[in-house]
Amino acid sequence: MTTLTSEAEPLPKKGFVRADGATLAVVFSTVLLVVPARLVFVGLPLSITPANLISLIAAACWFFAHFTLVLRMAKGRTPVRTGLFVYGSAMVATYGFATYRYLPPDELGLADHAFILIIANLGLALLVCDGVRGADRLDFLLKCMVLAGAFISVIGAFQYLFNIDLTRFLELPGLRYTSEEAFVIERSGGRRVGATMGHPIEFGVACSMLLPIAVHYGNKAKMRAEPSLRWWACAVLIGLGLMFSVSRSAVLGLGCVAVVLLIGWPARRRLIALGVTLGFLVVIRFAVPGLLGTFIGLFSNLGNDDSIRYRTHDYDVAAAEIAKHPWLGRGVATWYAPKHQVFDNQYILNLVETGFIGTAAFVAMFVVAIYAALRARHLSTDPGTRDLGLTLAACLTAPLIGSATFDLLAFATVTGLGFLIIGACGALHRNALAEAVPVQRPVQGPSQASGPTVPVIR
Repeated sequence: MTTLTSEAEPLPKKGFVRADGATLAVVFSTVLLVVPARLVFVGLPLSITPANLISLIAAACWFFAHFTLVLRMAKGRTPVRTGLFVYGSAMVATYGFATYRYLPPDELGLADHAFILIIANLGLALLVCDGVRGADRLDFLLKCMVLAGAFISVIGAFQYLFNIDLTRFLELPGLRYTSEEAFVIERSGGRRVGATMGHPIEFGVACSMLLPIAVHYGNKAKMRAEPSLRWWACAVLIGLGLMFSVSRSAVLGLGCVAVVLLIGWPARRRLIALGVTLGFLVVIRFAVPGLLGTFIGLFSNLGNDDSIRYRTHDYDVAAAEIAKHPWLGRGVATWYAPKHQVFDNQYILNLVETGFIGTAAFVAMFVVAIYAALRARHLSTDPGTRDLGLTLAACLTAPLIGSATFDLLAFATVTGLGFLIIGACGALHRNALAEAVPVQRPVQGPSQASGPTVPVIR
């Protein structure tokens, strides 16, 4: 394990915070959420979004920072880092297996594009895991994610309530739309909105991942007798965004998040949360007539829902395709519509494209991140850190559930959020370890066998 002495890094000036992994991650999260998801750069051979470009830069920064000893990039193995490396190795094996044999040019191009994005997302998660040092910098990142989530929820509210699409004011020069699909969808006489994202389902699941983080900072501010209204306002806005998405996947994801939080929260907070939720639904019932009835209809008519039947009728096709390449699959992104049957299930799509090895690595990456967050909760004695560990673990249950109801990795925003939160779990675990076990070693000069001890920066 590479170690670092205190002399190896100059102290920053008082009041000055040097740019670090959190800085780049904040830029990524803001661009990811605010810039419409279907905008890509003009003139590039691959459909690269601004967020994709920033994540590729983050991956390069993480890689080159490990060649230095003065940039505060953490060294050494952690569970999250290992999980990310295992997933990356599985994707490399799948890509190599797929491109070793003949692939049609269209499928090869999509495989190349998908592999680049995998590297970008992995690099981003590793940068957050290794480069976000200290609780204050991690809070800075997560708070910016919440604020961006509240902002796009306002856009979603305008789309749903007034049928006004504010995304047209977010179009930047040098970008073009990959498709002309609307951000507002009419369904069963009702309206569904996607805010800046590719689909209402993606918007809803993203809100289910951001809402518990907003609630965490509201509770944390209250515990510390700090102003908390801003965070509760963000939580309300994100909750409204989830409702306006009219997404079954979002409700299922939020339900799993709620189960984890209610198990870990004290009894008094559980009662308050249940009361606030009930009050929120009552307000929605009168403020937005028909919205609750639409959600009830999504679950009461499961047996007659065309979307449910569509998701389950293709199992035979999937089974036949999985049997051809059971271990490493046919290649990431090589199974696509309209050339092939659409699978609205990420696990089935993973089995087809990456085989059993890639699917197991995908699930393990999330499970290991959840373990790291809960482990940080166990190690820490600080109430804020303990609550954040529980919150991040709960957030990652939403994409795990969502992967069973739609092809999650086909949507860049919710995928990027997932990797951001995985990296945040790794950063929280590193910080908790450093606080729980301060490791020291002697500094040895050329003429002394022993000397003063200084902390080792992991």
